[in-house]
Amino acid sequence: MRVAIGGFGHETNTFSPLRTGYDDFRFVRGTAILDERLGQPWQAEGVELFPTLVASAMPGGLVRKATYMQIKEELLRELQAIRPLDGVYLDLHGAMEVEEIGDGEGDLVQAVRALVGKDTLISVSLDLHGNISPVLVDNADILTAFRTAPHRDDQETRRRALALLVRALREGFKPAAVLIKPPLLLAGESAVTEVEPAKSLYARLVEIDRVPGIMDASLLIGCAWTDSIYTSTSIIVVAERDKELARQQAVKFAREVWARRHDFGFGVEVASVDEAIQRAMAASEQPVFISDSGDNVTAGGAGDIPLFAERLLVLGANDALVTGLTDPEAVQQCAAVGEGAEVRLSIGGKLDQVNGKPLTVTGRVHHLSTAPADHGKTPTTAVVRVGGVSIVLTVDRRPFADRASIAATGVDPMRQKMVVVKQGYLFPDLYDHAPRAIMALSPGATSLRLEALPYRKLPRPIFPLDSDFTWEP
Repeated sequence: MRVAIGGFGHETNTFSPLRTGYDDFRFVRGTAILDERLGQPWQAEGVELFPTLVASAMPGGLVRKATYMQIKEELLRELQAIRPLDGVYLDLHGAMEVEEIGDGEGDLVQAVRALVGKDTLISVSLDLHGNISPVLVDNADILTAFRTAPHRDDQETRRRALALLVRALREGFKPAAVLIKPPLLLAGESAVTEVEPAKSLYARLVEIDRVPGIMDASLLIGCAWTDSIYTSTSIIVVAERDKELARQQAVKFAREVWARRHDFGFGVEVASVDEAIQRAMAASEQPVFISDSGDNVTAGGAGDIPLFAERLLVLGANDALVTGLTDPEAVQQCAAVGEGAEVRLSIGGKLDQVNGKPLTVTGRVHHLSTAPADHGKTPTTAVVRVGGVSIVLTVDRRPFADRASIAATGVDPMRQKMVVVKQGYLFPDLYDHAPRAIMALSPGATSLRLEALPYRKLPRPIFPLDSDFTWEP
């Protein structure tokens, strides 16, 4: 049994002023894919795995057409070289939007299908923030998505996609998948799976999986910052053989999701930028983590809007940490003067000039750090202390998703009064260790005020932007 493994995905924010090019993608090739993407040795008797390449990039703006075509063609060449194949497993995202092409993952899987033929089974794993197209579902046999947000089950989902593929090949059946798309627009922050109603709805997936004849069920929240004709929630149910059985289960579950559309909410403390800072200053808890949700780099924000740094200084905050602000020029200036020196900087507002403008500050360089692979040669991070505020400057867009990545900048996050991170919901390590968390409704390419975003392709009507309509799956 010959099974190929590959992947190509991106979470595209079409409201971002940035573009995603070839150099933004990170490639994993060959057997390293098995260790990194699956997370543990994977073996099955009688199955020969052929790992090719997996390309992934930080969420960001539209993928350049030339970049997409180059990576797509490379993956297709790899697959062509190892044919014939019994199965192909593709590690995707589901929200890749490409210049002039649109739905990247749908186009990719359609091309893979044309290459390997109709009899080769194709299984894909997806991020639950994917916007799923009928083209993708029509050209794949098995589709399964993450079930946690913040994501804790990425490797588990990939292993499940591969295991379901192997099972179908062994037992000799061709799975049947059904897609239903309730007209529901949700920011990921309003569908955290540890909070209702997402908690109960995702628990239902396990129950659907147990229905005799059903292989897998998925609920995808979608990516609200991808303005496309496929942007919405998606329900996918895969049956072993009986497409009508899959359809019945999908319709039933879609009605349940739609019935709870009014229940989706942020599930955490929410405030304006100034209110979030003032609450943190007055809080008994320490540290208070504040999400700069409008400039969320994990959803495609530029990561260089300096609004929080500005407001912290204006409001006189002390023991405050801002992680991080993308500004390679400012990092170079800090490196030139060295640790302990005073420096005058113009920070931020260089990438996203639509939502931010540069902030001029004078402070002291507290710490410089380098990437491990650079052997201490060129600083990639600088911490500047301006009054009571420490500002982490970086040469790249970086999420600082856990305590260790923040501490690596030379500042212990747990000893601060407040820590601002350019995220929406907190990632697991921060979520699990935050005495208190506040999500600030800040401006930017990942604004949670969806009604204010300039959608042009979004299918209408869609809830909650429209409310005076009925829908049946």
